[in-house]
Amino acid sequence: MNTKHFFAGVFFAAILGGLVAIGVYKLTVKEQGVPYQTIEEQQNYRFTTNFLEDTSRFVVPEGLNFVYAAEMTTPGVVHIKSTLKSSAPEGYSGRNPFEDMLRDFFGDVPRDRRGGSRPSRSFGSGVIITPDGYIVTNNHVIENADEMEVTLNDNRTYKAKLIGNDPNTDLALIKIDEKDLQFIRFGDSDVVKVGEWVLAVGNPFDLTSTVTAGIVSAKARNINIIRGREYGIESFIQTDAAVNPGNSGGALVNLKGQLIGINTAIATPTGSYAGYSFAVPVSIVKKVVEDLKEFGVVQRALLGVGIANVNDPRLKEREIKELQGVYVMSVNPESAADKAGIKEGDIITEVNNIRVNTVAELQDQIARYRPGDKVSVNYRRGGKDKKVDIVLKNMMNEVKVVQRNESIAIEGGTFANLTDDEKKKYKLDGGVKLEELGDGKWKNAGIRKGYIITSIDKAPVENVNDLVTILRNKSGGVLIAGIYPDGEEAYYGIGW
Repeated sequence: MNTKHFFAGVFFAAILGGLVAIGVYKLTVKEQGVPYQTIEEQQNYRFTTNFLEDTSRFVVPEGLNFVYAAEMTTPGVVHIKSTLKSSAPEGYSGRNPFEDMLRDFFGDVPRDRRGGSRPSRSFGSGVIITPDGYIVTNNHVIENADEMEVTLNDNRTYKAKLIGNDPNTDLALIKIDEKDLQFIRFGDSDVVKVGEWVLAVGNPFDLTSTVTAGIVSAKARNINIIRGREYGIESFIQTDAAVNPGNSGGALVNLKGQLIGINTAIATPTGSYAGYSFAVPVSIVKKVVEDLKEFGVVQRALLGVGIANVNDPRLKEREIKELQGVYVMSVNPESAADKAGIKEGDIITEVNNIRVNTVAELQDQIARYRPGDKVSVNYRRGGKDKKVDIVLKNMMNEVKVVQRNESIAIEGGTFANLTDDEKKKYKLDGGVKLEELGDGKWKNAGIRKGYIITSIDKAPVENVNDLVTILRNKSGGVLIAGIYPDGEEAYYGIGW
């Protein structure tokens, strides 16, 4: 082949390649933007189109260092300042037991903003998860905030808005208005191994862009920090990377620079780091933030069972011979498990062929799904292995997703979730408002229209789902606690 023909061939090959590239672009990119459906798909698109390094091929360099992971992740971790400007209703000084428990484990939880000695500001960290400004953090970092200020690694500052929050996992999703931000890509917390090196990236003691290293000490750890919430989910990654007040909401990453958890708590007698810290695994984070982004509330899927570890002291008299699995202590009537034939005394061993040996592991698996999703469950009954497909339900024993401002009628009263503005006004994390009052138990108890229920028998009521779920499992008398819009605290006993 002569030189002229050679260059002509190269020229036409280049043209053909360009046309193919344009065709692929037209097929994959819409006029309105990238055709992604989930945050993870958006992350993957940005990494492939920007020709960033393929972390799936990353190999830890000989001699082990953390430089790559630190450089990849520090620009994606932000500093968050939450400010409360308004005051609580006069005379109202309700306490949030969840905050008290968090404070025992993590020192960056401010004192009560609803009339106590709490300061007007709190500080924490957050993780950028999309190039257009979605940021995941801890709920306790931003709760009740009138304003949220986000400072990037390069010192740019933005006002943030709340997209949604979930006290049951202590996660929240906020957003700033910006484009082309460097974000941290989701990793896979399921494949993380005990003993694996990890980095904690955050802003301890207001020291920005701090990186500490440690190893994964344990997985699926339950530390009872969300006790008091019937549907609190704990399946923490435990690590010995140094984490202190201010790290809340920051990133726990692997050596590929991928997000594997959101740092949430420390086990400490002093409020400062004492050896162990705990992060919400990204397997839960992904599900929660997708729900908050799409619906504004988390779509909590339930089996509808009361469960315990097989070695739970409460089961000692039952003489359980199984060494692994999760014991079914009770089955709620008409629940997903009840419809599928699960009975008290069954021992659940797998969900979708994934072993579950503890309550935390079972919660972790179910928390990944929405109402209406089908899962396969393996269990043992009388020494025999069984398997069943179960369609998960929501807290109201329905398979539909829940809308953010959905109202519900119960015993002559119509209840609705508090709006974000109402939460700020009354300094509440949540609650349900009695919008309409007809004949029934509420009216008979002397409750007036406008009453906001905050707890039932000391169990927090964040939304109508909590209200329905708690009352469904009650019989006899119940103690209702709450406030009226003028700040008057009121308590009522109702026969149920």
